[in-house]
Amino acid sequence: MSLSQAGPWRLGVVSYLNSRPLIAGLELDSSIEIILDVPSRLPGMLDRGEVDVALVPVIDLVDESRDWQIISDACIGCDGETLTVRVFSRGNPQSITRLLVDGDSHTSVALARVIWQEEYGRRLDIQEFDGREPSDDTDGVLLIGDKVVNHSLIHCDHEIDLGAAWKSLTSLPFVFAVWAAPRDLHCPELVERLRIARDRGVASAQAIGADLGPGLGWPVAQAVRYLTTRLRFTLGERQRAGMKKFLELAGHNGLIPQGRELTFA
Repeated sequence: MSLSQAGPWRLGVVSYLNSRPLIAGLELDSSIEIILDVPSRLPGMLDRGEVDVALVPVIDLVDESRDWQIISDACIGCDGETLTVRVFSRGNPQSITRLLVDGDSHTSVALARVIWQEEYGRRLDIQEFDGREPSDDTDGVLLIGDKVVNHSLIHCDHEIDLGAAWKSLTSLPFVFAVWAAPRDLHCPELVERLRIARDRGVASAQAIGADLGPGLGWPVAQAVRYLTTRLRFTLGERQRAGMKKFLELAGHNGLIPQGRELTFA
C-alpha cells in the first residue's frame, strides 16, 4: 500500500514540546495532517487506522498483536538527562516499591520498572496517577512531558531522571519514541519529508524552544536548553543499540515476550 495514492498523510504526533523539531514546517504542507495526542494514545490511533504513521512509544513496537515497522531515522531520545521523564519521591529512591505513574506514558513506565529491577533489585507495584496530590504513604510518582517542568502537585525530596539513570546503568542512549507504520505501508515520499522536517527542526531548535516553549509552560532558557542539549532526534547506531538493550532487559524482567525484535523499513 502506498500513501501517495491516499490523500493527506495523517501523522499521529506527541503533543509535547519534544516532538516539535521533528515536524518543523510540516504544518504548512497541505498534503500532511498533524494530529496531536499524548504518547500512550498514539498506538491505539495507529491500530484503528485513525492515523497512517505515528510517533509511538518504543515498548509498543513489540506488542505481539502488531506488525509495525520503523520507517524513519528520526526519533525522540536522549543521551543522559532528559529533564522531562522523572520519578519524584519523598524518601530514598532505593526504597520505592509502589510507583504512581503518569497515564500518558508507556515506555517510561517500562523504563522505570527496568531501572528499579536492575539497579535496586526491586519489582515496582505500578498504579496509575490520577493527578491529585499523592497521599503521605506514596513512595514515588513518575511524570513525563511538559508537566514535569512546572508541576506543583508533588512535595518531594528526591528526583530521579530516568534518562540519566539509564545512561548510568548501560552507558547507552535511550529512545522513547519513533515513527512507525504498518509493515505493508510503503511511503518513501513521506519518509523523505520526515527527514527534511527533522533536519530543519534540529537546525532551528533554539528558535522553536523560544517560540513554543512559553505556551507549553516552559521558561524560554530552559526550553532552548532542553531542545538543543538534552534531546537527540536521530536514530543512529548507538540509539539502536540502546533500544535493543532496553528490549532485552524488558524481556528479561517479564515486561514483554523475550526475543522480540524491531523491524526497520
